[in-house]
Amino acid sequence: MENRLDLVFAAIADPTRRAILMMLLEDDMAVSDVAEPFQMSLAAISKHLAILSRAGLISQERRGRLKWCRLEPQALGDASIWMESFGQFEAVNLDAFERFLATELLADP
Repeated sequence: MENRLDLVFAAIADPTRRAILMMLLEDDMAVSDVAEPFQMSLAAISKHLAILSRAGLISQERRGRLKWCRLEPQALGDASIWMESFGQFEAVNLDAFERFLATELLADP
């Protein structure tokens, strides 16, 4: 599980790959359609797609002569569950904590 999370977080660290995932939210897309809005070669897009695929964020399949990409949201779901485990802790108000310490330190003889 930890290795999978590493792959997911590394994959979504790149803005191009995040944009690709957003595009695939709408529907499956052919690789050429995925590449269209980006100012990079088809080979560069293919490398991005390979990273997303290795992380389990997308799947690819051949339909006739074209390769299609599909979003696999479960990989993001696992990462989301992992991140939500940190939501159980409230953010510390450092100013209030500093005031508390100051009053406690002054109160001690």
